[in-house]
Amino acid sequence: MSRGLRWRRHLGWLWLSVMSFTALMLLITYETRWVHPDINAYFSQSGNLTGQQLATRSRRYLEESLGLLLEEGESAAARERASFRVELGYSLFDIGLYRNEYACTLPSLARLDELQQRLTRGEALPPSSLSQHLLGPIRCLTEIEMDQLDRRSKVTNEFVEQTRRHQTQVLVGSLLIYLLGLVFWWMHERRRRQAERASRDSLRWMAQALRDPLTGIGNRSALHDDVMDDQGRALGLVLIDIDYFKQYNDALGHPDGDRLLRELVELIDAALGRRARLYRMGGDEFAALLPCEGEAILERACQDLIDAVHRAALPHPGHPAGDWVTLSLGAVHFTARGDGFSGAYAAADQALYHVKANGRDGWRLGSDVSSSA
Repeated sequence: MSRGLRWRRHLGWLWLSVMSFTALMLLITYETRWVHPDINAYFSQSGNLTGQQLATRSRRYLEESLGLLLEEGESAAARERASFRVELGYSLFDIGLYRNEYACTLPSLARLDELQQRLTRGEALPPSSLSQHLLGPIRCLTEIEMDQLDRRSKVTNEFVEQTRRHQTQVLVGSLLIYLLGLVFWWMHERRRRQAERASRDSLRWMAQALRDPLTGIGNRSALHDDVMDDQGRALGLVLIDIDYFKQYNDALGHPDGDRLLRELVELIDAALGRRARLYRMGGDEFAALLPCEGEAILERACQDLIDAVHRAALPHPGHPAGDWVTLSLGAVHFTARGDGFSGAYAAADQALYHVKANGRDGWRLGSDVSSSA
């Protein structure tokens, strides 16, 4: 995947995340600004809802003054206390809200004002006169209280309902954003798994491209890559050719020829002590790459391989010089470095040519000229 495509994908996921959180913040801000004025109107000391408190206190002051006048109306002290309470009740009663919205307010205030004047002048106040001057305002205040109570209950119910509705909206919005987050995560996870699967497939195809499909060992490209990975190491390269393999196929057929190739791979691996990496170079030619500190080790490995094939005694009905499968080996000891592998390979190939030219069924060690230069 190109860098530009990766950046576009990252920016896409980043944009989705930012938009999700932005939507959540806008929803929360909307809910806060919507509910706040209702809360303010409900709890503030201005507006209609405070009228209930004033009417209640005014009514209580008038009821106290009525009780004082009825019980101790002849006492100057009682009349003075009653006058004070009437004045307090009047001041709480005389507000714009009551004047504008309740018809009984102005007549009641007029009666209280008249009562206050009579109390100030010291006039006698029979019970009938008290009923006329105080019971009317008290009834008016009671009506105001009940109306304000109804209003308060209505506003409270509306506020509770709005709050419940807005809370539901916040819950649904938060749940929706949460689900969107899960969807985005699932999409991201699916893309990630697809990318991982594509990477695994690519690695598998690359591995298959470096393997011989018949025998399962490496191919010519794998040999070159492995040598490049072993820079600076002392290695032994053995080129292996099956003697008269064409005649084997002609005598027994290609299926038996394929079976022989697989058997020889196992035999070569065992003969070299399972330490070598094996490669099929094509047709009946193999290569073995093994760690090798000196030519003596490489010579012993070649001889061990020739002896193992002799002991196996694999039948070869088309062999012109015998009845068994034989191998020809060309080997070279070299140090892996840079582009020097071509010289080592040429030396091993030249050694193999000499063996085949001199009767086959043997091995020869070549000299890596590029390594000794």
